[in-house]
Order: sequence, then structure tokens, then C-alpha cells
Amino acid sequence: MRRVVVTDSNFPALDREQTATVAEGAEFAPHQCRTAAEVESALRNADVAVVQFAPVTAAAIAAMAPGGRLIRYGVGFNNIDVVAARTSGRDVAYVPDYCTDEVADHTAALALALCRQVIAFDNDVRAGRWGVKHLPREIAPPEKMTVGLLGLGRIGRATLARLAPFGFSFLVSDPALSAAEAASFGVTPTDRSTLLAQADLVILHLPLSDGTHHAIDAAALRGMKRGALLVNTSRGGLIDETALAEALSSGHIGGAALDVFETEPLEADSPLRRAPNLILSPHAAWYSNAALDRLQSLVADEITRALQGRAPRCPVPPQG
Repeated sequence: MRRVVVTDSNFPALDREQTATVAEGAEFAPHQCRTAAEVESALRNADVAVVQFAPVTAAAIAAMAPGGRLIRYGVGFNNIDVVAARTSGRDVAYVPDYCTDEVADHTAALALALCRQVIAFDNDVRAGRWGVKHLPREIAPPEKMTVGLLGLGRIGRATLARLAPFGFSFLVSDPALSAAEAASFGVTPTDRSTLLAQADLVILHLPLSDGTHHAIDAAALRGMKRGALLVNTSRGGLIDETALAEALSSGHIGGAALDVFETEPLEADSPLRRAPNLILSPHAAWYSNAALDRLQSLVADEITRALQGRAPRCPVPPQG
């Protein structure tokens, strides 16, 4: 009998996925794997592997049935050895479009909260202070600020659409962005170092890869304007967190907002917990009841496609 294995998930139930599996006459096997070894054991002879956060190595992929398919719950796929899957003739599908609006909303909300220093105001009121004289920095109007978008994919464009009406100017660094597209979006294309040097607010919309790991490191932070702001709702590994904590403590970076971290949940001894002018949220930018429903429904559809021998709705792109 064919097998559909869920390596791990944090959802209340997997009814849609199980229903799709049983409808095709396959066995449904949910797990809560945490380690690569656990994943390899769970995927032995699996025809379909559905993965959330667990690491899927080349060894785990090799343990699957020939021609099997991997399906990733979510937008990213850096926990899967995509090259090994492709080399062995196995498809990798993902769900890049289930939470575009939610992440863009969250990103814009964090950006505006930083610009308006909402958390500082809240802290002042709770501490018995009143007025604006205790603010850590000046508040500039949007028309006097430049937003730098590192990456302008699906979510980056949705974030741009939300922030543009406020009057910000925009710089974008994205090698896939053509001059015609940049003009149509009303943004100025540039290289990464120029963007970091000129932007008052930097927003990350990059995938995590060998080429983007710690794209914002100590050197990049030093290259940013003094007092600049930083928002990351993409992947935690894009930022050297120790370097960011130091830049916030020194005041070189005026504020930051992070929804994603290199280790999740955020470690108790992380220097970010002690850094000033920092907004933290628990990898929740994707979340709404509607997004959760879309995610599981679309994964269930991918399970059906795999068991019926049809192509994935959303295969991981070649550059993946």
C-alpha cells in the first residue's frame, strides 16, 4: 500500500490531509519528527512526504520510495535538500501563496510601529511618563524617508502596495527585477550595498540560501545609515543576530522588528532579548484562521495530485 507520511506539524488536526490520502487508497502516517534521523526513519518507503520544520536530508530522501514526492507546508523550503530530491528524480512542491496578505500586513504593521515608535510610547505610559521628550530618536514623516526592499517577490510587492500610499520613497535590490517592472512599481532599482547605505528603513524579503545566509552581518549593519530601521519577516538566518543586538545597543541601528529567528523558539539566552528598541513576534506573520485553512487545503490537494501521478500545483522553482 502507498504511504503518505507527515514528518511534523503544529496544526490542531490533519483531517484534510488524511481524507485526501484515504480517498486515494493510501496509508496515512503522521509523526512529530525533530531530528534528521527521525525523519529518515519515518520516510522509509514513503511515497509522499509532507514536511513542516523537520530537516529532510539526502539520506532521508533516498529512503523514500522511488519517484516519491515531497510537499513543504509553507513558503520556504530551506529545510529540504532540494538538490538531492531532484537528483534522485523526486518532485518537491511547496505553498508559496497561502499567506501573502497576512505576511505583508504584518510586515507593514511592524514597519509603521517602528517609524512611529509605538512600543516606546507604550512603555512610557506604563512607566508613568507622558509626552514625547523621552523618545529614543526623532520621528520623521514618511515623505522624508526611504524604504529599502531587499527582494521584491510576491510578498515584497504586497508589502510595497501597503506602504506606498503613506508617501515613502523606495529603493529595491532584486536581480530578477527588470527596469520596466521597477518603473511600473514606482521604485528605484539599485545594488544591495547602495540600498543599505541610503535607506532609512530596510525590509527583508529574501529567501534563505547559502548566498543570503547572514546577508545582514556586522559589515552590512555598519554600512547602514546611523539610526536606520530594520524589519525581517522572511527567514531568521538572513541576519547575524549577535551583530544586530550589538548594533542596537550601540545606537547605530535605531530600531528593528523581527518575526523570524535562526533558532525557534527564540533561545532564552539570545542577545536579542536584551537589545533595546526591538520588536519581537513569534514567527506569526503568516497566521490567520483563513491562511491556516488555505495552507492545509492546498497541501491536501498536493497529496491528491501526487497520488494520482499529476504534476505539482507549485513545484519549487529551478533556482531552489
